Amino acid sequence: MDIHVSLTPLISLIAGILILAIPRLLNYIVALYLIIIGLIGLFGPPSL
Repeated sequence: MDIHVSLTPLISLIAGILILAIPRLLNYIVALYLIIIGLIGLFGPPSL
């Protein structure tokens, strides 16, 4: 049995739980997300 879990939904789930638990983290989580998406946009997705 092979279970395939994509990384993006998992990160989103963890971020959502953290935001519910500690609402002050919202600024940091959004900023980190935007930085990562920006870097991927500039340099391209990582090739595996």
